[in-house]
Amino acid sequence: MYNRPSTKMRRFFDAKYSIINARMTEQKQTIIRLPKGFLIGAASSSHQVEGNNIHNDWWHQEQLGRVPKSGLATDHWNRFEEDFDIAKQIGLNAMRISIEWSRIEPTEGKFDVAAIAHYKRVLESLRKHGLTRMVTLFHFTLPQWVAEKDGFANSSNIQYFVRYAKLIAEELGEEIELWNTINEPEVFTYMSSLAGKWPPFAKNPLRGFKQFRNLAKAHKLAYHAIKKVLPNAQISIAKNNVYNEAYRKNNALDKMAVWFQDWSGNYWFLNMIKNEMDFIGLNYYFYHSLGVGLNGIKQKNLTGPKSDMGWRTYPKGIYHLIMELHKRYGKPVYITENGIANARDDMRQDFIRQHLEWCNKAITDGADVKGYFYWSLTDNYEWSDGYDPKFGLVEINYETQKRTIRPSAEIFKQIKSSS
Repeated sequence: MYNRPSTKMRRFFDAKYSIINARMTEQKQTIIRLPKGFLIGAASSSHQVEGNNIHNDWWHQEQLGRVPKSGLATDHWNRFEEDFDIAKQIGLNAMRISIEWSRIEPTEGKFDVAAIAHYKRVLESLRKHGLTRMVTLFHFTLPQWVAEKDGFANSSNIQYFVRYAKLIAEELGEEIELWNTINEPEVFTYMSSLAGKWPPFAKNPLRGFKQFRNLAKAHKLAYHAIKKVLPNAQISIAKNNVYNEAYRKNNALDKMAVWFQDWSGNYWFLNMIKNEMDFIGLNYYFYHSLGVGLNGIKQKNLTGPKSDMGWRTYPKGIYHLIMELHKRYGKPVYITENGIANARDDMRQDFIRQHLEWCNKAITDGADVKGYFYWSLTDNYEWSDGYDPKFGLVEINYETQKRTIRPSAEIFKQIKSSS
């Protein structure tokens, strides 16, 4: 038989639960305090949002049915003002965008004046919206004519990238505060030359090695070319680093696996360009717990919160990566990408808050962290995964192109700069 609790008891529990709920509400609304001048932004890339980038290698392969079609994407080419209005509305003070090389130079040696003028309007709009501008020159897509010459696997093509970088510096450089020459060189190399999942779908380790080295050389030469035009330009790359730890903490083989993955995946490229980077752009998505067995290095301990893509989320990893970069290179760090695919939008706000809290911890412990760019402002074309993953702070209806701000975007209104 159920005995109804006494009035006194009900009042006790009501009071107790009121306190708990108040504490939970207070925790959700806790102000995140970051250093004065800290950049809080979102990121995007040209092919993933602009639409109709018909002159690059991805578009060419899309028409052949080898990867999903991007089509109109989010029509950012025509709707950039609306998107920047939203960025400002939700409380951002910076944006990371990319310039589409294949629009600037659709055929070899012929530069599109109208495309250059368009990007100038985009950059001016960002300035008018009070958004600090970080610009990426290469975000995975090549002009088709460069791809037909074997892309970055062919060292002869480096000259064309350097020429393009110099042109952007001359034509648009006064409107750019921060530069990324290349986005995620190791991801690009792995997916295009080793795994064979991205154009040109190669599975050739020798090609991958050449491409990786050529990307480093391309960055270094582009760095100096930009500096000749703009001596005070702040230039780096956006580097995807993984937080690796040993599955068995005291096992020598597991610890060796971590050392190898850190060296090859996190620091090899940075070591090659360490004299040609004014800051470090860190993209953080992945946590790996590594164990060694008869079948080689494997990921272990995959329990825990995961994104819609099955990626394990581990906010503390961003702290460890920042501190290691600080120790190794002693340069300022920008989080150039960090995000979660979460269609239900029930994980994103805590995800952002926790990563920012660990960034703050790194700052407290001596690292010079200058900014955080969430991936991404809007839902977009996620390469070989098409339009299924939902990373955006803003939901896109791809039939109508309607933008709807997700509730998680409210997190940025809880951020204050310390005086």
